[in-house]
Amino acid sequence: MADRLIHPVVLSGGSGTRLWPLSRELYPKQMHALAGERTLLQQTVLRALDPDLFAPPLLIANDEHRFVVAEQLRQIGVTPQAIVLEPVGRNTAPAAAVAALMLAKADPEALLLLMPSDHVIADQTAFRRAIDTAAAAARAGRLATFGIAPDRPETGYGYIRAGAALADVAGAHAVDRFVEKPDIAAAEAMLRAGGHFWNGGIFLFRAGDLIEEMRRAAPAILAAADAALERARRDLDFTRLDRSAFEACPARSIDYAVMEHTNRAAVVPVDMRWSDLGSWTALWGIGAADADGNVTQGDTLHVETAGSYLRSEDGILVATLGVRDLLVVATRDAVLVAPRERAQDVRLLVDRLKQAGSPVASAHHRVFRPWGAYESVDAGDGFQVKHITVLPGQRLSLQRHAKRAEHWVVVRGTARVTQDDRVFDLHENQSTYIPPGARHRLENATGEPLHLIEVQSGSYLGEDDIERFDDVYGRVDG
Repeated sequence: MADRLIHPVVLSGGSGTRLWPLSRELYPKQMHALAGERTLLQQTVLRALDPDLFAPPLLIANDEHRFVVAEQLRQIGVTPQAIVLEPVGRNTAPAAAVAALMLAKADPEALLLLMPSDHVIADQTAFRRAIDTAAAAARAGRLATFGIAPDRPETGYGYIRAGAALADVAGAHAVDRFVEKPDIAAAEAMLRAGGHFWNGGIFLFRAGDLIEEMRRAAPAILAAADAALERARRDLDFTRLDRSAFEACPARSIDYAVMEHTNRAAVVPVDMRWSDLGSWTALWGIGAADADGNVTQGDTLHVETAGSYLRSEDGILVATLGVRDLLVVATRDAVLVAPRERAQDVRLLVDRLKQAGSPVASAHHRVFRPWGAYESVDAGDGFQVKHITVLPGQRLSLQRHAKRAEHWVVVRGTARVTQDDRVFDLHENQSTYIPPGARHRLENATGEPLHLIEVQSGSYLGEDDIERFDDVYGRVDG
């Protein structure tokens, strides 16, 4: 059917280590508003939201990010057809296989638009035209990829060399070959020669066609994805893939697993002002630079500074004097300083931090939970102070602690408190005391966020000093 809706499949499993210290494993770059008011995940979903062209989105996400993904969709008023949770990362081919298998159950000819969740596309009109062309190629039995028109010799991307134009699909070409990430000389040669495009990692094909090609070129991936989906279980609004089956799945990108081995690959060239925001230099490149080539974000001060990217989070002042071509990114618990030309090597710092067992490699000071978030304000011998935010309509588990007491002070909003047999409300500037051993629960029954300060005191303040009696999120710990 020519009018069949396209199913957007948004991949949100990456960690974005090259954008550390802002992007970390437990809150990666797609969860941040790096290029506009919306997060990259939200922007990706919104650019495929036309109900005349697109079905509701299907998201495939890391299990650790499930509640953040769900909350970000709620913020933009989008109800997905499914949020599928990967227990471990296995690259893009297994995720694409899962999506194709799910959609093919209802319709093997379902059109699947596979999109990473961490890209910026500034020219939406050009993107929509490319989708129309790619959809036509997919309906003709092709596996279409989007070839980004290069504007510079880039060594950080793979390339696609376009072959002959497709006779039956205007604007699409057969893929002549895929090119690995080149050195600078090869990148310059491809730019001069023309006919080469960056591989943007965006694909459009029929679900049944992808399954057919994977059955031939990547049978182990398809079998593992099928088993993980067959043994999947529902958990609240999520679909959890079976861990043992998915862990056994080979980790391959869809490029390596399928696209490089099929004779049905097509490329749709497009100039849509695209960036994968793969480094801090990429953010510098799309930012609004001043007369000296500086791009700034947050609380910054620069004197005699040129060609630099300066970013401050959490109100920390970043000040530079007499420098050029630097990256300076400050968060509450980490500061990155590096030459701009070394942006691709930031992951080396993350690797070193992981080897040292440092928590700043993977977690922010702000920890997200299904009900909201908390962040540590201060801590010392026998005490800890946290700022807790509870989202509208959410509540924590009914729990108790053996070794610590808690004092709660409401800063903004209204808290509904359960303490043993009592249930009562606390308003702004009111407080309560939860002694050790008391069953207690914190709830926000209003339509506005609840903010409170929690002061913990006791002989042990670890997060594992918790006994849950009831939890709407079905958590075992955390």
